[in-house]
Amino acid sequence: MAAVFTALCVLLSGPAAVAQDSPFAPGWDLDPATSFIRFSSIKNVDGQDVVETHSFATFASSIEADGKATINVKLESVDTRNDLRNVRMRFLFFETFKFPEAVVTAQLTPDMAAGLAPGGQKQVQFPFTMEIHGASNRLVTDAIITPDGNDRFVAASAHPILFKVDDFQLGNNLRKIAETAGGFTIVPEMNITYQFTFNRRVAGAAAQVAEAGTVVATPPAAAEGAAEPAPQPSAALETQGEFTYEECVGRFEILSETGNIYFASGSARLDQESDFLLGTVVDIVQRCPGLRLLISGHTDDDGSDAYNQALSEKRAQSVVDYLASRGVDRRRLYSAGFGEAHPMVPNDSAFNKGRNRRIEFSLYK
Repeated sequence: MAAVFTALCVLLSGPAAVAQDSPFAPGWDLDPATSFIRFSSIKNVDGQDVVETHSFATFASSIEADGKATINVKLESVDTRNDLRNVRMRFLFFETFKFPEAVVTAQLTPDMAAGLAPGGQKQVQFPFTMEIHGASNRLVTDAIITPDGNDRFVAASAHPILFKVDDFQLGNNLRKIAETAGGFTIVPEMNITYQFTFNRRVAGAAAQVAEAGTVVATPPAAAEGAAEPAPQPSAALETQGEFTYEECVGRFEILSETGNIYFASGSARLDQESDFLLGTVVDIVQRCPGLRLLISGHTDDDGSDAYNQALSEKRAQSVVDYLASRGVDRRRLYSAGFGEAHPMVPNDSAFNKGRNRRIEFSLYK
């Protein structure tokens, strides 16, 4: 994603721009209607490789007069064309309740677009920094830059950008996705492709886009020389208001897999880090009116059966108390503890033990 944005910035700096003290002045803004970001993953199902291509519906970018380019991607807008798969990607992979955005930055220089003019085209290689999921890495992309007059240009990926999930602390999250979606294997690398269009900012005007959440990308039109993009939805964000019963059940099943409700070691005291996910739980349960919620506590197999049983009961009750304190009707909330009796996975590694120490949510009419 980052590479895509950076490529667009390079176009902006081309000599096609009107001569000024800075080739980037007075700044450039993204045209989301003719821009897209896609990423592909490969999963192995019954010995067959299956390639799936997804996109982001909401993103924003600007290039300032000093050449600083920034791209913000709203990760909640990940679009797999399937509602529950979108929820898995948000809650289990990106953990958007804690890391809502991916940010790409690059410092553009005037020599990047030397010799580029309207009617021409140039392949440019440039570095960028991507920040996602609390991790930051330096990457490089090759972009094909195509000027469209003096005040507009298109940047498209010449080659897919290889995104290695382990480089951004997402490896374990990918394992969660695979386990909850059927137990298949997912290759821990993704290919990112992009097309971005920038328009020169009107002199003296402020940046048109301040936040990723304010711009929604619509199906892009292909630039000259670029591949025609496949049609895709204009936005993947959830609709406002109440969920259907099936949407509610699916969301709480996925929330049960996150592992993002934390307690002090050997204690039922909720850690402050749990606020990120529990805030989402409050929102969803309020959008599932008329339904009752069972909160179940589970532990790993460290310690005695009796100790784990009591601890699981206390932890489940702590979550009930938290939700009630945030406005959820306590009459809709129930708790139960199951100790170590129902492991999600074998207790044979530190990672698996962490998966088994969990809070699960079940809805009832």
